[in-house]
Amino acid sequence: MKYKKFGSYFVLRIEKGEDVIEALKQFACETKIFSAFFFGLGVGQDLELGYFDAVKENYHRKKFSGEYEFTSLSGNISRFTDEPAVHCHVTITDQNFQACGGHLFRATIPATCEIVVFPFNEPLMRFEDEPTGLRLLDI
Repeated sequence: MKYKKFGSYFVLRIEKGEDVIEALKQFACETKIFSAFFFGLGVGQDLELGYFDAVKENYHRKKFSGEYEFTSLSGNISRFTDEPAVHCHVTITDQNFQACGGHLFRATIPATCEIVVFPFNEPLMRFEDEPTGLRLLDI
């Protein structure tokens, strides 16, 4: 992963072989940014997406082998305890231009992924919410 600061925001390039979520966590640690919004595009392979079932309070996970275009990738960086927390959603398309989307658990980059990160001035923290089973933003 490579990144450069442009005024108040950063541009990242996640490189071939890297995982999107892990690269964003590494970026947060290196820059000491624990609150930000991001968006991006690129190509991913061997993805795992999720859909949160609010009634059952768990994620339905689905793996996607092969390559997919990220037509939309967005999320936020916050902090849970002392670790960066990345919450990311994607919309992907296959070679037949069929779209699918959900919460991104993992995706390896086969070529490139370009992400713009907009840091916040104040920290965003997360807490374990018993009723939902999620780590919610502490606002």
